[in-house]
Amino acid sequence: MGLLERLRKEWFILGIVLVIAVARLEPAVGVKGGPLKPEITITYIAVSAIFFNSGLSLKTEELTSALMHVKLHLFVQIFTLVFFPTAIWLFLQLLSITPINEWLLKGLQTVGCMPPPVSSAVILTKAVGGNEAAAIFNSAFGSFLGIVITPLLLLLFSGRDSYLKCVPLVVQLGSSSSVPFTSIFSQLFMTVVVPLIIGQVVRRYIKDWLERKKPPFGAISSCVLLMIIYTTFCDTFANPNIDLDKFSLIIIVLIIFSIQMSFMFLTFLFSTRNNSSFTPADTVAIIFCSTHKSLTLGIPMLKIVFAGYEHLSLISVPLLIYHPAQILLGSLLVPTIKSWMVSRQKALKLTRQPKAPVKVNFLPLLPMICSFVGKLLNCLLVLLKDYP
Repeated sequence: MGLLERLRKEWFILGIVLVIAVARLEPAVGVKGGPLKPEITITYIAVSAIFFNSGLSLKTEELTSALMHVKLHLFVQIFTLVFFPTAIWLFLQLLSITPINEWLLKGLQTVGCMPPPVSSAVILTKAVGGNEAAAIFNSAFGSFLGIVITPLLLLLFSGRDSYLKCVPLVVQLGSSSSVPFTSIFSQLFMTVVVPLIIGQVVRRYIKDWLERKKPPFGAISSCVLLMIIYTTFCDTFANPNIDLDKFSLIIIVLIIFSIQMSFMFLTFLFSTRNNSSFTPADTVAIIFCSTHKSLTLGIPMLKIVFAGYEHLSLISVPLLIYHPAQILLGSLLVPTIKSWMVSRQKALKLTRQPKAPVKVNFLPLLPMICSFVGKLLNCLLVLLKDYP
């Protein structure tokens, strides 16, 4: 494989390196309020484009089928909102005896309580070629569910001293002292549901053209993901709250990457068991939807639940690191997971054709069989010739 062909094949990985380098050199360009206005171009335009793109590319029957895949939805939501925070809590009991800053450890616990993000899991699932419809449903449903469940989880795992702050967050949804429930719901509806429906409607009118031209939907989503990675790292590099001592920062980064890798591996193991009934495409959606956490919903909740805490900035650091880390790690693993999914799908197709292995096994015997039949015919001819 030539260098140019190799670069063309790995363009997405090179793009990740490039956008991170550019973000490091001049983070002010892509931060909130900067020239790119990511609070509008990313939060609204880019996310809406992702789900409009999904609406165009997905067949209606695929979306309908995904809605009925109850087992997959239960797996993702239980893993995200029950297993994840509980496992983190148990892990932190071990880390509590280490010299790691206790407020950073509390921040790790808040990461475990967060709901899934709206866009990143969908984009990565689409890039791999997994069950995009299931990823869309679980990302959107998990975000809606997290608005109510996440404050309760923070209450459960943060201790009694957060009780008075969590009560108005859960009970008085929509008031000035709580999460802007109405605005979050309307934003999710306008950036996820509406573009998806519009994409489905447009698809009905241009279905033949789409099937004939086959637009590069995957490449489009990957380009949008590069934009999200760029603006995310701009915010990360420009954020003064991450100005920690190098030792603590490195330890937290290593822990976060270890958590992500471990949970991705766990979801892979659980969803590929013989009795799981999940397809390889389902497994891809499960891996990303179950392990990703939302920064967009997470930061406002932390500011309310931990309002008045002098260590709020330290508590926020793990989530601020986890968000770009999950996008970076997921993007780097796209080629590997895609290769596994394709090979697994091929293997499953072969197992569904029981006669194929028998035919293949007989092919090497054909010369021997022909030789035997030829000798038998010769013997018969000799016998017939000598027969009176």
